[in-house]
Amino acid sequence: MCRILGSINKPFGYDVLDTIKHGGPDAQNIVTIKSAHDREVTLGHTRLSIVDLSDAGSQPMTTQDGRFTIIFNGEIYNHKELRKNIRFQNFRGHSDTETLLYYLAEHGIDGLSHLNGIFAFALYDNIEKTVLIARDPFGVKPLYYAVNGTSAVFSSEIRPIRKLISTSVNVEAISLFLSMRHLPSPYTMFNEINKMRPGHYGIIRLAEESLQIQVFPFISKSAQQISITFDEAIEEYGRLVKQAITRQMMGDVDVGVLLSGGVDSALVAAIASRSTSKRMKAFTVGFENDCMENEIDLAKETANILDLEQHVVTINENDYFNDFEKCCRSVEEPIGADSTIMMYHLSELASQHVKVVLTGQGADEPLGGYFRYQGEYIREQLPAFVFKVLKRLVPLLGIKNQQLLRGARSLAINDDIKRIFNSYAVFTEDEIFKLSGLRLGNKSEELVRYFNNLLCRKEQSALQRSLIIDSHMDLADNLLIYTDKLSMNFALETRVPLLDLELVRFIESLPIEYKVRFRKGKVIHKAFAKSYLPETIINRKKRSFAPPTDVWFRDKKDVLQEKLYYGKLPQYLDRHEIENNFTSHLSGHDRRLHLYLLLVLNEWLTENA
Repeated sequence: MCRILGSINKPFGYDVLDTIKHGGPDAQNIVTIKSAHDREVTLGHTRLSIVDLSDAGSQPMTTQDGRFTIIFNGEIYNHKELRKNIRFQNFRGHSDTETLLYYLAEHGIDGLSHLNGIFAFALYDNIEKTVLIARDPFGVKPLYYAVNGTSAVFSSEIRPIRKLISTSVNVEAISLFLSMRHLPSPYTMFNEINKMRPGHYGIIRLAEESLQIQVFPFISKSAQQISITFDEAIEEYGRLVKQAITRQMMGDVDVGVLLSGGVDSALVAAIASRSTSKRMKAFTVGFENDCMENEIDLAKETANILDLEQHVVTINENDYFNDFEKCCRSVEEPIGADSTIMMYHLSELASQHVKVVLTGQGADEPLGGYFRYQGEYIREQLPAFVFKVLKRLVPLLGIKNQQLLRGARSLAINDDIKRIFNSYAVFTEDEIFKLSGLRLGNKSEELVRYFNNLLCRKEQSALQRSLIIDSHMDLADNLLIYTDKLSMNFALETRVPLLDLELVRFIESLPIEYKVRFRKGKVIHKAFAKSYLPETIINRKKRSFAPPTDVWFRDKKDVLQEKLYYGKLPQYLDRHEIENNFTSHLSGHDRRLHLYLLLVLNEWLTENA
């Protein structure tokens, strides 16, 4: 696990590379290569040593014939199997980087679809004079790029790119962020910088007069449904889960686990702890004061049952506001998930004990674990006019719960993908227009076309499509990206075994009733978990991984007011509408997510605009 930075015609030194040293404190290195048209390729790498701790695992790494050079961030979990399919066998070490380098050297772009892992990398071909950059299928590892005809820069983070090029704020992206809570790939908040889509690669040809990047997918449409009994499905699901967790213990360092009170992290911990001779370390975050969101007691119960060595960190509202700026700066993009502060402290805690942790992230999206999927399930059972009536009725009943209001609003939309996108929306389109004077426009339509054309099959139900979209968009550029940024800020690698490529492909092929039923989600997941966990853990009520901001925002209303009214935000959004959202929350309406988005956007604008 590392950080990468590369460029064409934008040479850089260690002063720039040091801006991403936090993600690779063990070693840093830069190589420079002269290419076609006297263009200069510079490849930089910062190393967090996990697999093959010797110099044989150092990067940038070049093939023995000098043709290919790679910089790689991530892990290839099936690299031992891939090694068997490489003619070249004179390896210097046992790192997955060396496997990846020679596998791509032999199999080319076709080899991308064989990689099971989390990755972002750049590969320079000194004969073809090309640079290939790629991001893993679920976007666990971020990858940004900027190409302008005369030069190119690409990196794991935005920070070093901005050291090498001039940037300007993408004002249109503000409306997309306010709607979707994050910026889906390929968009960022800068006009000049793009984010590689999950499961895509880009080619830059240095022999051409003008430097351009051509981007293509290497993922295919979701798997077609298979015919299999539920008992057979449980058995195969269990085999794939155990395989994923066991091989993600890969490395030459100790591996811990991030433990919440839920079933997902408990199952990962239960299986992982059986594959190591050492007592596994578990890390939990919670709050000083008792509240509904606090999972410390539940996690302690799980740790005791599984005999884990548990470490706990607690935070309060002062920690939340004191660390808010540092947290936003680490994430680099505005992301409307108020759980980022918890991940910040959890990563800091874990990094004091281990270099690698497993997480239970990634089960809810492909397996239908969130409440909003129940809306799609019910919609398939009832006529459409019912939801048009609900859309008008729910606001008249004085309901203040934002989740119910979003559901009633989105379920009345007939177009599947537009409805799914609308189910994320914190601000309505009218509210966004009042705030910013902007409409969603082309970016929203482009996202609809992308998912229709690339990932979703026509024969799939809307519910199946929503699971696929969440697994390849919302998950990638929301939860996974802030987890990566915050953990790597503390030189900690986070792995997501429940997003193993083979496992998710199998999940996508299952009948929908094996995943979602009325008032139930993750059906097959919980059925398999009975082999490892007691019912008391499996059937715990799902809690959100989020702090009690509903209370904290009221307690710290003066701090919020100062940031929202007198920060950078009123230069881009209507102050009167900002005030309306603030006063609405204070009067009892649940506008915590609205306020959080505004706070994050203000922080980002203050730092970058």
